[in-house]
Amino acid sequence: MKPALLPFDEALVSLLAQASPAAGDERIDIAAAGGRVLAADIRSALDVPPRDNTQMDGYAVRRADLLQATPDRPVRLPVTQRIAAGHVGRPLAAGEAARIFTGGLIPEGADAIVMQEMAAVEGDTVSFAHCPAPGEWIRRAGEDIRSGSVILAAGARLTAQATGLAASVGLASLPVRRPVRVGCFFTGDELAMPGEPLRPGAIYNSNRYVLGALIRAMGCELVDLGNVPDTLAATRDALRRAAQGNDLIVTSGGVSVGEEDHVKPAVEAEGELRMWQIAIKPGKPLAYGRVRRGAAAGFAHFIGLPGNPVSSFVTFLLLVRPFLQRLQGITEVAPRALPMRADFDWPKPDRRREFLRARINANGGLDLFPNQSSAVLTSTVWADGLIDNPPQHPIARGDVVHFLPFSELTK
Repeated sequence: MKPALLPFDEALVSLLAQASPAAGDERIDIAAAGGRVLAADIRSALDVPPRDNTQMDGYAVRRADLLQATPDRPVRLPVTQRIAAGHVGRPLAAGEAARIFTGGLIPEGADAIVMQEMAAVEGDTVSFAHCPAPGEWIRRAGEDIRSGSVILAAGARLTAQATGLAASVGLASLPVRRPVRVGCFFTGDELAMPGEPLRPGAIYNSNRYVLGALIRAMGCELVDLGNVPDTLAATRDALRRAAQGNDLIVTSGGVSVGEEDHVKPAVEAEGELRMWQIAIKPGKPLAYGRVRRGAAAGFAHFIGLPGNPVSSFVTFLLLVRPFLQRLQGITEVAPRALPMRADFDWPKPDRRREFLRARINANGGLDLFPNQSSAVLTSTVWADGLIDNPPQHPIARGDVVHFLPFSELTK
């Protein structure tokens, strides 16, 4: 009797329970911090903006001077100073106006800005046909950031915006977690490398480039051990080499129980292994284990992915990606699913949870790639993401489905 398939959510919880942040932090220049993961909360040591300033080009005024201003009886004031961004003006006396430019500091005594489009200039004077509201067009000190507040939380991946925010409070360097190191190899005597002649029965190894690119895109250090012959001795040797200095070993292929599938006995010989048959399509077979580091202390995590290219791609996105994020110290690893309209029919769903390749069309709905086979890698290029479809759940045109964009699954 075959063992029951493990539900996807249960498999993910079990997998993530094994992951804890890899040890090691460093402080690096902010210019090199993009894509890295923060090791500590970042607090601002100053208010942003540090002082009240103007949001507009215009005139700094005292409202009390303009209370009687109307279109029929404008109030005229002398312009007594000019304040550009980066300069400090002198206090504004009653009955005066100051020419001021965006970002300029509000002079003492002024309590509003009249933008230049609402003022009429005549020589050294300016007239106003209305009275501004209190604080009009003034950006207050600390309006964006308060001194002492947390502006970036530990465990956040640093985007371009995040590094800009850190720079805006004067930080030249940031504490980040060291990159997670991933050793990767691929099993199968049928595998050939691009550029080589394709012998009978051989296929080019696309998984090496898909997985390598995904691992690097996550900010990890990749140790690519290439293709490994289909022998137990070669697979054990590759595992021992991959365990040295790496936090995780990822393989593709050989995780079944056939006579030429050597990953299972190799991992069991070099450490420990759990084999899972997960109730998802594509990507049913998955292996998790740990490989001893020999003379070195500890172990490396191991995840074995199926060999079919789409299965390998999908299981990496759904299972390896969140595992790596946890190793990086990221706590929120669930991708955001978007409710979207299906512009197709899917009348014969599988008994497993399906992840269907789909693309956003010009009408804001989803089209389905016509061939959902796990061997059709063109579908992953054509698609914008995956539809997360529950087991035995038919889809009718117009239904709302849960869509996982690749932009959510590849960061």
